[in-house]
Amino acid sequence: MIRIFLTLLAAAPLLLFGPRADAEDAPLTKSDVEAIMRDYLLANPEILEEAFTALQAKRQAEAEAARKGSLSQYRDALENTPGDPVLGNPAGDVTMVEFFDYNCGYCRRAHEDLERLIAADPQLKVIMKEFPVLGQGSMEAAAVSILVNDLVPESYPEFHERLITADGQANEKVALSIATDMGLPVDEIRAKLRSDKVRETVQSSYEIAQALGLSGTPSYVVGDTVEFGAVGYDTLRTRINEARCGEMEC
Repeated sequence: MIRIFLTLLAAAPLLLFGPRADAEDAPLTKSDVEAIMRDYLLANPEILEEAFTALQAKRQAEAEAARKGSLSQYRDALENTPGDPVLGNPAGDVTMVEFFDYNCGYCRRAHEDLERLIAADPQLKVIMKEFPVLGQGSMEAAAVSILVNDLVPESYPEFHERLITADGQANEKVALSIATDMGLPVDEIRAKLRSDKVRETVQSSYEIAQALGLSGTPSYVVGDTVEFGAVGYDTLRTRINEARCGEMEC
């Protein structure tokens, strides 16, 4: 039906300006054509739904094409930025990148999926991208986390585990309390909370996220696939297999 409507649209100039079978008939005016089209749409309102669906599909395809281009452009920044925290196997054959926020409830629930994936796959490398999007507390927690990884990277996995699973709101106070409890260099961390290192790390994540169309957390990049939200263990396992061997199951 949408084809009929498009044909009618294409024929509109002919209806307005083309020759008439009866030369004595006055040509259709713009108002006449608009009335015909209006009557047609009122008689066939489902065509608007078809058109909207087609428009959504077109825009989705365009966004996906743009995302693939951005993945290629930012591949090195995604997977090879010096100093990015790594969980799992640093020399793994498949890399998964997670964009997360310490105050994201979905990220906290999805952390169990991440642990399962790492435990089940000794060749999985997971890069954690700080993406604080949920307010000042998130930014503060991210700053402490970035500095823990920068100053004592061997302590990052435990610190991350404790902060992402902590009760309540994550912020500077909570993050520093965990660091203190772990015996980390809190004075040095506190002194660098407003440093270029923190600013540049977060800015890099924002830039990549914007290019990929990421607006929330968690979001994942595995190979040439972007997953939005807490999609679950099975979906991520499938994406890892596809990246590794081109199939849902290796």
